[in-house]
This record gives sequence, structure tokens and C-alpha cells, in this order.
Amino acid sequence: MTTEYTKVFQDADAVAKYEHVTYAPDSYASQINARQQAYLRTLVQREFGRNLPVQHDFACGTGRAIRTLHGLVREAHGYDTSAEMMAKAAEVGSQAEWHQIAADGPVPNPVPAGHPAIVTMFRLLLNVDDAVRDRAIAFAAKALPTPDAGLLVVENHGNAGSVRHLRARRHSGRRWFAELSHDEIVRLLDRHGFGIVDRTGFSMLTESLNKNPLARAADAAARALPGTDGFAVNVLYTARRKR
Repeated sequence: MTTEYTKVFQDADAVAKYEHVTYAPDSYASQINARQQAYLRTLVQREFGRNLPVQHDFACGTGRAIRTLHGLVREAHGYDTSAEMMAKAAEVGSQAEWHQIAADGPVPNPVPAGHPAIVTMFRLLLNVDDAVRDRAIAFAAKALPTPDAGLLVVENHGNAGSVRHLRARRHSGRRWFAELSHDEIVRLLDRHGFGIVDRTGFSMLTESLNKNPLARAADAAARALPGTDGFAVNVLYTARRKR
């Protein structure tokens, strides 16, 4: 899903499948999501303490990142092109103010809710083209104008340095999925004045390998080792505006 991403999630059935099938209990996506939740909650508690931030969740979808930070932000705002996605977010208990935005055009303005703030972007960058990626990070730059304003957390759920990429090379170079490299993420963030302060991987496995108990045990061991984030399929980048 790339250029048709926005159109797909105008359909209520597609939204329901995303929330209840893709993220079914113990699914590949829900396992990764649980690890990301733990990471994000620890990050916010460590970086902000009692000075609770405002959350701006861009391409909020069904509000998974918003639910992750319930109780750790003073208010939350979700921004999405799909009214159906945001309706599902409210239905499943995500607590936020919802803002429908255009799929293209000028960079949307974040709600002026003050600082500190945290901007979250999950499952977006891989599914859209360069122009949409730049527009999304430009939104984050508006919400976080200075280094002291807060943090940006973006997901790359198709790391080009991962085991999945190596598997594709073994299949005569044929690629059946979208990818973004570490260098592409660095350049994207740098264009908008962000510097990466942390990179954390959440799974070394593809979805098919994740069904193997031995592979899952090996994945857990690998994720505990320093320096393995560059080989993960799914990676979170935490960034701050540069001075």
C-alpha cells in the first residue's frame, strides 16, 4: 500500500480489519505494538516526568499511539485524513480531540496547545511517497519549533537493513514490500531540522518467521544485544529539533 493508502482507509470494512485482524491478540503486529508501548511510556516518563506533554499523533489511524500514552499526557490530538479511522479510534476507547486533515496541500497546523509536546507517527512513512513524508515531518517541525519543545517519534516498519531485505536478495533481488533505509530516515529528518537521539528495533523477524517459537526466542535474545537495531524489521526513531 503506497499511493492508495489514504483511499483504502476511507472504507469502514478496511478500518475494522486493520483494528481487529491486523492487530488481533498475539498477532505479529500486536506483539510489536506491545513492545513499542512499553518503550514509549518509559520514554515519556523519563523525558518529561511530571511536566506532562501534549501529544500530537499525525496519521493517528485508530488511535493506537494515543491509547499507549493515556495518563501520561495532559491532552492528546489525533490528525488523520480518514474520518472512518478516527471514528473507530473513538469507538475503541482512544481519548483525544480528532482533527480531519486534507490528504495534500499546505502543511496542516498543529493545535496550539503549548509545550512540551510529543509528536508520534506510526505506520505512515513506509506507505506514502516522498512528498507526503516531507509534509508529515514539516507538521512535526511546526509542533516542535525548538529543541526544548519536545520529541518526535516516528516508525519505520520496513527497515531496508533488516533480515527481510536480505531474504529478498536471496530471491533474485525481487522485493515484494516497501522499505526505507536508515540513511533515508536521517536525510528526511535532517531536512526539517531534526536530529536523531535514539533508534530502537522491535523485531528482527518477518511475520512468517514469527510463527516459529525458536525464532521468537532467538529474536528476543537478539533484541537484548546492543547494536542490533539496524537489523530490525521494525524500528522507532526518536528525534529532537537541532539548535
